[in-house]
Amino acid sequence: MWAFAILLALVLLAGLGLWIAVQRNGPAVLDTVDRIAGPSAAVELVETASTGPSPQQQLRVFRAAAAGGDALPVFVFFHGGSWASGDPADYGFVARNVAREGYVAVLGGYRLGEGGRYPAMVEDTAAAIGWVHRNIARYGGDPQRIVIAGHSAGAYNAVQAALDPRWLAAAGVSQDAVRGIVGLSGPYDFYPFDVDSTRAAFQSVGAGAESQPVNNVRPGLPPVLLVHGEADTTVKPRNSQALAAALRAEGDSVETLYLPGKNHADPLLMLASPWRRDGRVFDTMMDFIDRAVTTSVPVQPKTP
Repeated sequence: MWAFAILLALVLLAGLGLWIAVQRNGPAVLDTVDRIAGPSAAVELVETASTGPSPQQQLRVFRAAAAGGDALPVFVFFHGGSWASGDPADYGFVARNVAREGYVAVLGGYRLGEGGRYPAMVEDTAAAIGWVHRNIARYGGDPQRIVIAGHSAGAYNAVQAALDPRWLAAAGVSQDAVRGIVGLSGPYDFYPFDVDSTRAAFQSVGAGAESQPVNNVRPGLPPVLLVHGEADTTVKPRNSQALAAALRAEGDSVETLYLPGKNHADPLLMLASPWRRDGRVFDTMMDFIDRAVTTSVPVQPKTP
């Protein structure tokens, strides 16, 4: 009886410790668990690079240790954190799991807080994609087959950088190099700004409706996948619904995955082992990006 009580106490203590760790830095905990529970196939961190003077303007490049031969398609992921927190170093689980599927995977960072207020976070996102476009061939990647993705604030960054053409143009990235866009739990239609995080990142610098991805939709965009938990109260599912409707209205290709009962963090959680066994997010995402990088590039409409 005493032994059972001690064992139960240890289990509860371990659970409490895990809960505290998740509250402090959930992605770092996911990364640690994924390292333990994930597949054994080796993936290497082959480069860390800077895209600006801030330590937050960083890139981390991963590829499978045994990869070789033809140039691989490229997956670039941007973390969330309400434009106030987050570190690419904590998201290795995303890069490792995608790299094992035959991609060069890149984790991108951007300025946060006061230094990252709009449009700086989008400029940094585009600069990271520009670095990938110019340099990824050195690491076995194909600069003409890039998929960009993000979770939460990072999903906003990726989508806004791709939809408003000035950002990638300024970074020297051709439109046809970005073959697909994936947004997980992303805010795309949140003007006027009504929560502390959006007021700090957007209203404080006088941003308006032009800052919203839903207002920058145009014909000829690369295909888009939007994933959202139906129980997300941090970024409501209507953001993905509104963007999907706007894309369809312009004739763009958009796929959606809405997850009953899932919250804001769940789509990210489901990219890490062992939660990846529920393949709804990871398998759907991989199927989408596999098709995006193997489909011929559509002819872009001419700009008047």
